[in-house]
Amino acid sequence: MELIHSGKVRDVYADGDDLILVASDRVSIYDVILPTPIPDKGKILTQLSLWWFDQLADLIPNHVISADDVPAEWAGRAIRCKRLAMVPVECVARGYLTGGGLNEYRATGAVSGVALPGGLLDGSRLPEPIFTPSTKAPIGEHDEPITYDQVIAAVGADQAASLREVTLSIYQRGAEIAAARGIIIADTKIELGLSADGVLTLGDELLTPDSSRFWPADLWEPGHAQPSFDKQFVRDWALAEGWDKKAPGPELPPEIAEATAERYADVYARLTGRPF
Repeated sequence: MELIHSGKVRDVYADGDDLILVASDRVSIYDVILPTPIPDKGKILTQLSLWWFDQLADLIPNHVISADDVPAEWAGRAIRCKRLAMVPVECVARGYLTGGGLNEYRATGAVSGVALPGGLLDGSRLPEPIFTPSTKAPIGEHDEPITYDQVIAAVGADQAASLREVTLSIYQRGAEIAAARGIIIADTKIELGLSADGVLTLGDELLTPDSSRFWPADLWEPGHAQPSFDKQFVRDWALAEGWDKKAPGPELPPEIAEATAERYADVYARLTGRPF
């Protein structure tokens, strides 16, 4: 097999007409890969993505061919998948205001060009979920928010409408499933591409602690940062240490890496109903 791409978290190998997508234990924050791995992170991301692909299979096709037909050394953290022509847009849905969306709202009263009511706080639930796309930046650079009109300019009106509809449908279904398990999905990012026959298809990962913000519903309280089951814990630690969001990223102390791994395993168990 040939390594054709190494991303912030995943390595992609070509195997004939198929791809083998391998999730590492690397963690990136603010688009910088940190030097410290998170134990079992790649396996948790892969297994949770597979679970979500099954839950949402009726909404949109996904790229999975097999989770078993992969090299033994990558068992549990790799999938065999279809090749997709990925769309040049990061598709993001937000149901709550936090993170970069909160910063943009405070500056402009809108997120990705979507005007929001005044007076919203960190953690506020939005009147309805919104589509807030961004650019796809190379490794080491930051994704930048873009408006829906910019998505239209990039991919055309029909495909832009499809991207928005699919992203919001996936978010809403995922949020309903998670809510029944005591989890708020504040926002999520998905990857979409076109299959060989031109069908819009889900790729990469889906509704994981790397691509989403997960909050315990019983502790949700707008007005401050929320407790989380995702890599926000790592972001918060790094900023508290005085990191300037530029490479190289800081080494994580063992207790921070372990605590992050525990959060990932915890949300996996809460969502799927089975321990990792």
